[in-house]
Amino acid sequence: MWRFLPALGLATALSVGPAEAACDVKGAQIEEAIAVKSELRSDANTQLVRDLRTLRDAAIVLDTYKFPGECEVLLGVAKSLLADPAKTIEQGGDTDEDKAESLTEARKPKDSGTSKAK
Repeated sequence: MWRFLPALGLATALSVGPAEAACDVKGAQIEEAIAVKSELRSDANTQLVRDLRTLRDAAIVLDTYKFPGECEVLLGVAKSLLADPAKTIEQGGDTDEDKAESLTEARKPKDSGTSKAK
């Protein structure tokens, strides 16, 4: 049994391979794709463009904190939204105002209560 350990170690080392490459946010060219697609310049797609930029920014954050896999997933979502903006608008567009208000509230920074009282 012990004679197989070196082979097992070699197999493990080969399967790990080189370190994962960083997520290529710049190479995804999200902003360039937004600029090229004329339908994204219409008022109806303002929210989609904002969402695409939010996804791009989130991908940058994930890449910064060394989560390249998750970064790539976000870029994949952004690319699929860019591929067919008309379909994206059809499948999106949640108009629940209460939900929108709760999401807006959730986005606001909260005071941590650590500030000193005067």
